[in-house]
Amino acid sequence: MTQSEIAEIPADTLALIPPEMARTLKVLPYLLESDCLRVLTANEQIEQVKSDLAFVTGYRILTQVVPQEEIDTAIVRFYGASSKVAQADVANAHNEPGAGNSIEDDSIDEHTPRISSDSSAVSTASRVITDAIRLGASDIHVEPYEKFLRIRFRLDGVLQEVARQSLDTSRALISRLKIMADLDIAEKRRPQDGRIRVKEEGRIVDIRVSSLPTDFGEKIVLRILDKSQLKLDLSVLGFDEQELRLFQKTIRLPYGMILVTGPTGSGKTTTLYAALSSINAPDINITTIEDPIEYNLAGINQTQVRADIGLTFAAILRSILRQDPNVIMVGEIRDGETAQIAIRAALTGHLVFSTLHTNDAPSALTRLIDMGVEPFLVASSVRMILAQRLLRRVCPECSKPYEPHSEEREQLQLPAIDAATFRKGNGCDTCNNTGYKGRRAVYELLEVSNGLAEKIAHGGAVSEIRSAARDHGMRTLREAALASARKGQTSVDEVLRETLM
Repeated sequence: MTQSEIAEIPADTLALIPPEMARTLKVLPYLLESDCLRVLTANEQIEQVKSDLAFVTGYRILTQVVPQEEIDTAIVRFYGASSKVAQADVANAHNEPGAGNSIEDDSIDEHTPRISSDSSAVSTASRVITDAIRLGASDIHVEPYEKFLRIRFRLDGVLQEVARQSLDTSRALISRLKIMADLDIAEKRRPQDGRIRVKEEGRIVDIRVSSLPTDFGEKIVLRILDKSQLKLDLSVLGFDEQELRLFQKTIRLPYGMILVTGPTGSGKTTTLYAALSSINAPDINITTIEDPIEYNLAGINQTQVRADIGLTFAAILRSILRQDPNVIMVGEIRDGETAQIAIRAALTGHLVFSTLHTNDAPSALTRLIDMGVEPFLVASSVRMILAQRLLRRVCPECSKPYEPHSEEREQLQLPAIDAATFRKGNGCDTCNNTGYKGRRAVYELLEVSNGLAEKIAHGGAVSEIRSAARDHGMRTLREAALASARKGQTSVDEVLRETLM
């Protein structure tokens, strides 16, 4: 078949391959059959083309080779003429300097996984994303610098450099990622946000994309949202038995507020999703407000914040209260208005889940008061605060017994004689020579008892609230992390890195 024999191509078939990708690879999709996409191509690297297109579209690719002039004519006919800006962006990739803040061009660790730069921007982008998903990375950082482009993966919460690209390919790679995310490749002065959806090993993986102008160009960060890695079973998140029973009892209360606190990347959203999934039932109306929606949960109504059109947390929360909800999840309490409405909702018969960025559980109470909520309202509405951190697990393949040195013992207040067996990973192929494989959460659960509520209502200081909570049985993050290290689950280094006394 030739392009002249094709009278029409459905718009949804053409949309499977972005115009700039069609021009770059010299391909034209013309027929979609079940799980197979048929394309015309003038590209001589057939296997590479099939691999790239399968990665982007999620379909099996069947190709038919046609002359170059036919493809050029067909692309103009069905996609229209190429944008001059897009052409210039890729064509000038060989002539313009790279981007980012200048750093020393030191060598990559010999054990770090590498990504070859000896391929097209399309192939490199596909390989970067595939490798990141395969390794279980949560984020990909594509960072332009003065003399090169650096690619880093966040593995188990820690960034690791995996590749450096030369300047003659950096701009084309950044443009390719922006095309995949449906971003405007001509706009380089303002931040942009987009999404990519890929099919990897039979499953759909969503990727959130953010671009940010830097000194020498645009930095791209891709957040990988792999639902297959999402743990919605509370029993596997890291709670000990007593904490799990208390948390499960609290999330089944008819009304009140439950807060989860911690820094970005500490697993707050996973904990909230697991809690909502645990109580989800046909007779309960659960609605969430998120920015953005990270994962779709069956049976739960999820709403995306759109501040540009007035859909703020506070505005959506007001509307949700008219939707007969039983349970509401507010992705984050960022301002006094949202805090006031959420507190009122918790006091009027709704169970409200939300997050705050505080270092520990007691600080969340004073943060709400600082936002303008009256202390007696905080005391009356908040039922539990859960502070959490993610600690890297020591690699089961290469970990060995470890004896903390004197400085570590002093920092952790360990006795001189301790029967616990601490462990530390030496590094192996299983863990990419990091000594760690996977992460587990540790928690600080503060249950607001009657006595504690009285202290809150009278404007008690954080230190008073913390002391009262510990008297009531609260275990601090440092104590929870140390207990995990004593069991050989994590290392002393992780305890000191992630928690404070």
